[in-house]
Amino acid sequence: MKKMLALVLAAVMAFSMAACGGGSGSTATSGATSTDSTAASGSTASATGVTVQVGPNPETLDPALNSAIDGANMLITAFEGLLIVDENNQVQPGQAESYEVSEDGLTWTFHLREGLKWSDGTDLDANDFVYTYKRVADPNTAAPYSATAVGMIAGYDEAMNGDPDALQVEAPDPLTFVVHLSYPCTYFDKLAAFATLSPVQQETIEANGDSWATAPETYVSNGPYYMTEWTVGQQIVFSKNPYYKGGWDTSKIVSETITFLLMEDSTAAYTAYTTGQAQLIKDVPTEEIPSLTKAEDGGDFYVDPIMGTYYLSMNDQVEPFNDVNVRKALSLAIDRDYVANNLMQGTYSPAYKLTGPGITDADGSAYMDNSDYDVIPTDYEEAKKQAQEALAEAGYPNGEGFPTITYSTNDSGYHKAVAEYLQQCYKEVLGINLDVEVVEWSSFTPLRRAGDYQMARNGWVFDYNDPSSMLELFMTGNGNNDGKYSNPEYDAMMDNTKIADKDERFANLHAAEEIAMEDYAMIPLAFYNDFWLQSSSLKGSWHSPYGYWYLQYAYVE
Repeated sequence: MKKMLALVLAAVMAFSMAACGGGSGSTATSGATSTDSTAASGSTASATGVTVQVGPNPETLDPALNSAIDGANMLITAFEGLLIVDENNQVQPGQAESYEVSEDGLTWTFHLREGLKWSDGTDLDANDFVYTYKRVADPNTAAPYSATAVGMIAGYDEAMNGDPDALQVEAPDPLTFVVHLSYPCTYFDKLAAFATLSPVQQETIEANGDSWATAPETYVSNGPYYMTEWTVGQQIVFSKNPYYKGGWDTSKIVSETITFLLMEDSTAAYTAYTTGQAQLIKDVPTEEIPSLTKAEDGGDFYVDPIMGTYYLSMNDQVEPFNDVNVRKALSLAIDRDYVANNLMQGTYSPAYKLTGPGITDADGSAYMDNSDYDVIPTDYEEAKKQAQEALAEAGYPNGEGFPTITYSTNDSGYHKAVAEYLQQCYKEVLGINLDVEVVEWSSFTPLRRAGDYQMARNGWVFDYNDPSSMLELFMTGNGNNDGKYSNPEYDAMMDNTKIADKDERFANLHAAEEIAMEDYAMIPLAFYNDFWLQSSSLKGSWHSPYGYWYLQYAYVE
């Protein structure tokens, strides 16, 4: 068993080292696993299509409201934005066949393909993107990604104050969509490919309200596949869209259906895989990992780095978490090396910083290597000592008088094991008690977003290769700021990143991250890797460093 764990850890380290190099520009070189993604029409595709498991019943499949990886995996199958991201992690034409940026970087003009249609056969044009972008900015929509996706567009503040028409996007003609920014945003092309900004049909939403995204009959999309079945708690089936036109090569879209099994129980997912029902499962039972053979050794167990961090949120607006010394104690009491390499069996890497491997800096080097703050000691004995001192400084020496904490988590992967470790760790190191509350996945993210918790399991995978994708989460009022952290100094520094000077911008990003870390705004625990089981019969799919499985070209041989 120890030998197998060592092999898994070695694979993770090798992959992580590759990811750290990043790319020479603003997009990292992908470490994605691709399986014969050049499959052409006429291949021996299974008549029954492809079946995968990437998570349980999604909280939502409304592009504007989704903030989860499992939902995003389905959205990139059913929708297509102005641009797409290919298997090399490069931005490519999508619904827009081309675009240009003004010399001052403030005006982005997208030229749409002719003959675009929705999955119901009706026409799609630039006005649909105008509606979509304004809907994301509309406070009545309450889009978690609102500030991240469209906050740099001129008129955003007015839109968020109740006038979405103030957002400076326009369609001078049906094939032209123009975006006017309030400041240069060099990664706006990646946002144009982001699932949140997938076009949605105004007529359908106005006729059906929020329920439009809950049934195949009203779930109108524009991607290579469209929804034909949703059996809650069982499966969602997408069928090939006969009206699709866009950035994906239609000659390579060969499977008639893609079925997503909705399973939260990893044992059930594993059974679906071993019986041949599913060709790919994301939720692998952790107890099975030591017996699995890595793909590079001829097996079907894949470990691939993704750009993201497993962290813990504390509700900073309630006692005792509004005390920085309490937050410091709760963070430094944790043995991150033990969590990553023992509890998580080496499938993740210990995190002593917030922004991890794969993210590039202004000069193309590894952003993490240039973060020179030293907030979390790597020497665990020193970290424990500082944790105990911080708790005493907060007025709770040896945990005396400290209230019992309720820790909320969902029950999958390593989450429950981490919760049980925290119970033991906090009792032994700090002398405090922690209760564990297990919450069903469909209720878990709304609970965190509403701040209806004390302390909770959290995590974030980057949506684009820029530190702001993570750092914006901790700005006051951000829709994904689950910890409700608010620091005017941090907000001001993040506002100072909205500038054209690239070197100064990244210096300010580093400074902002240091502020949040010294304030213990969150507790980074481990850097993510995705691990999954994939049958050798599944061809044409690939895995991206953002945690997505691209299934547009997938087929079963």
